[in-house]
Amino acid sequence: MPLLYLVIVAIVQGITEFLPISSSGHLVLLPALTGHVDQGLLIDVAAHVGTLAAVVLFFWADVRAAVAGIPSLLRGRIHDQGAWLTLCLIIATIPVIIAGLILKVTGLSDLMRSVALIGWTSIIFGILLWVLDQRGAEVRTAPEWTLKHALIMGMWQMLALVPGTSRSGITITGGRGLGYTRTDAARLSMLMSIPTIIASATLLSLDLISAPSEAVIRDAAVVAILSLLSALVALKLMFRLLKSVSFTPYVVYRLILGAGLLIWAYT
Repeated sequence: MPLLYLVIVAIVQGITEFLPISSSGHLVLLPALTGHVDQGLLIDVAAHVGTLAAVVLFFWADVRAAVAGIPSLLRGRIHDQGAWLTLCLIIATIPVIIAGLILKVTGLSDLMRSVALIGWTSIIFGILLWVLDQRGAEVRTAPEWTLKHALIMGMWQMLALVPGTSRSGITITGGRGLGYTRTDAARLSMLMSIPTIIASATLLSLDLISAPSEAVIRDAAVVAILSLLSALVALKLMFRLLKSVSFTPYVVYRLILGAGLLIWAYT
């Protein structure tokens, strides 16, 4: 696969995975816009691994606390913040895993990869993000995350299985609707991505039956590294911007993208 195309795939995945503009939607559109064949499952898995590494590095303090809390959680003791965070992340991940398995078994996931659908979801969920971001109070912070709120945000996350919705966008929308501050809603959304990306990459890996060639492995390594770097840049940019601006710039981008896709799809 051409190196330039691999670079584009990695950058698109890395940037859009954590910005509320839908990584899956962009990756579905990429082959159609560039004229290349679909990059394949191994490249998709590699891109997910790269973005997973980025969010782990960016939120290393939270990840370390969550991992340290696992032994206490296994013993049924939730006396520290790390164990509580781990439990909340598990609760938040269960809904999307169940929904993802249902879509995969029924084959419905393949029926949703259309340009028109991505256009509509970009617009609809972009507007929803703007409404809840503008109207939502900022009265809660990440350490106040409860099991009830984790489950609610997990239910929101299920909608991300529809291309164009944006996993980060829809979970941030849910967090803002629950009254979490912009930065803390984004922080919880990013932490929720860790078990979700692991589950997604594992599910995709199950479809890799034959052993890939050396060239494909090399391509995957390039994509993973570049996805890692571009995701780190995207995370730093978003959290820096959230100190002074709302999510409105991302909503505007979604509206423009969605309108363009609908024009393309219907003409």
